[in-house]
Amino acid sequence: MIKRLHHNAYRCRDSEETRRFYEDFLGLPLAHSIAIRTTKTGRDADVLHTFYTLEDGSSLAFFEAPDMPFEFKDQHDFDLHIALEVSAEDMLAMHEKGKALGIETRGISDHDFCRSIYFRDPNGYVIELSTREPGYDAAMDPARSGARAILDEWQAGKAG
Repeated sequence: MIKRLHHNAYRCRDSEETRRFYEDFLGLPLAHSIAIRTTKTGRDADVLHTFYTLEDGSSLAFFEAPDMPFEFKDQHDFDLHIALEVSAEDMLAMHEKGKALGIETRGISDHDFCRSIYFRDPNGYVIELSTREPGYDAAMDPARSGARAILDEWQAGKAG
């Protein structure tokens, strides 16, 4: 039934500042923008909705809604992060690019089945660029990974 991710949407402080990070820095083209003055339910609005396209056709989207309160904060990796897959070569190049531009850049982290680097976007979101390592397919195969058993053990530990 579910084919793939269409888009994930997040709030942003400033659409142009967000565009500079996602299009100019990460290389995701700004594909679509919608100025929403009236919602589909007839409410007045002052919102800009922007979409940045990934290679697989899915998108990251953002809402700039200056008149709607929202608590922007630097997100902790465990709370919220956006992980995007890249080649090993691109990951290394982006690691150097981020450092050279003074963008908060962390990693390279080895997770056994993948390696990752991390940036912080202008809205406080953590952006992870990840590349697959040998063993990725086994780690992500529920028949081989033991994912359900690990979850069940975790749940049992919380009960005791």
